[in-house]
Amino acid sequence: MSDARESNSHSDDSHERDSTSVTLLGRLKSNDPAAWERLSQLYGPMVYAWARRANLQPEDAADVTQTVFQAVFTGFHRFRKEHPGDRFRDWLWTITRHRVIDHVRKLRSAAIGMGGSTAQMQWQQLPEDLLPEEVAPAIEVSETTQLVRRALELVRSEFELRTWQACWKTTVEGLAVADVAAELQMSTGAIYVARSRVLKRIREELEGLVQVPADSSDPEKPSGFNP
Repeated sequence: MSDARESNSHSDDSHERDSTSVTLLGRLKSNDPAAWERLSQLYGPMVYAWARRANLQPEDAADVTQTVFQAVFTGFHRFRKEHPGDRFRDWLWTITRHRVIDHVRKLRSAAIGMGGSTAQMQWQQLPEDLLPEEVAPAIEVSETTQLVRRALELVRSEFELRTWQACWKTTVEGLAVADVAAELQMSTGAIYVARSRVLKRIREELEGLVQVPADSSDPEKPSGFNP
């Protein structure tokens, strides 16, 4: 397939910019219901994993996740990026820690109210602060990678299929550009262009929320996406 035809695929994606020129952060500030749903899809699994890391049972972790996003919705106006180091993730982590503590206190009170020395001992010996103030760097990198992958999945419908596949296969799946070019019947140059376009869209979507890893100097090995 010729490069000319590949370049024409850009026009096939004309529908993909109908509602994506505004960042997710901007749409949240505008109280767009669809933006809140997307935020939940992106960060929900992360918050749930944090709650489970605090040794909460699945149903309790799900309850905490729900209360976290209720707090985010009502208090989003208080999130500010006043300093270079201010991050949405840190703000979300703090809210989660507080909600986990609240939930553990509630469970403890319920267990004591039910009576029984075993239940009392179980919850009295359990520390309230089950999550540290900071996450280990290695864990944070992994969580960010998973978040970006979810973002890629969520913008899939905004692109012509081959464009999105070119990015997914060479980043998330880690396949060689030459192999993906052969599979999708595109030139290697078109693969690089397609990947760049999709990643640019992800950076736009997540601007102000998370820093998306950029392509490394080696186009065969984009950073931050190793499976």
